[in-house]
Amino acid sequence: MKTLIALILAAVLAIVAYGAAGPFLTARSISDAVQRGDMRTLERDVDFPLVRASIRAQLEDYLARKMGDPSTDGRLKDLGRQVTATMTGGVVDALATPAGIGAILQGRSVIRRAMGYPAEHSGEPGAQFDPMRGASYHYESMSRFTATVQNADGVPIVFVFTRDGLKWRVTDVRLPVDQLISNLTG
Repeated sequence: MKTLIALILAAVLAIVAYGAAGPFLTARSISDAVQRGDMRTLERDVDFPLVRASIRAQLEDYLARKMGDPSTDGRLKDLGRQVTATMTGGVVDALATPAGIGAILQGRSVIRRAMGYPAEHSGEPGAQFDPMRGASYHYESMSRFTATVQNADGVPIVFVFTRDGLKWRVTDVRLPVDQLISNLTG
């Protein structure tokens, strides 16, 4: 009887330990998958439709705030919404991918390379990019966890993990859009 109780207790402790370590294991899996270019693992660990919806909402909010005054004419607002939806669609599709998230984390150097400027030196030659390097981790609840990473420009990017059973996935990427745009254009 004592053996059975000990086995049950050990199983419960193992499940609790695995559940607590789950987001850390998922973060490490994502980091390894980005370095290897393993799309299958990334699709398993990142809910890209939810991330895409979140990034779209963040960009639309940013553009709406930049469009101006709330007392603007209704027809002008409708036109602004259409332009915003068109502009953000392509940007969101590009950002809500493994390569897009990597580009955000690498910061201004990726944009500089895309524009034909020499890349800024970042680290040792041949060093692989680790998206979770230097992350700070925080449990927000039993089923919500965040990993905050500074991109190459020092802008914080927050990856939100949510739990479904014992499985953890990235379901949101919080971008400080104001800072990202000012760093990329500055």
